[in-house]
Amino acid sequence: MARLLAMYRRPKDTAVFDKYYYSTHVPIAKKIAGLRKYEVTTGPIGTPAGPSDLHLIATLHFDSLADIQAAFASPEGQAAAADLANFADGGVELLICDTKEI
Repeated sequence: MARLLAMYRRPKDTAVFDKYYYSTHVPIAKKIAGLRKYEVTTGPIGTPAGPSDLHLIATLHFDSLADIQAAFASPEGQAAAADLANFADGGVELLICDTKEI
């Protein structure tokens, strides 16, 4: 399995972010071909040392890194990437990785 993690830093207005994210961005992202599962954090995000500057982490599951690359080269993936500028004013970091159970 492969994952894309979208780590959203705290936006200027969390209520505006949340409304847009769930009503507009998630439906766009869920149209991406090859997406197997879409998870988001709930509640505050912390570190062992205390609070974090992150507001939300989304984990998108795919079968492989090649599937992630193909997904984000598709029109649906391009639409999801372009939409980030519409709501992620605190910044977002996107990470991709392969995973395995151990």
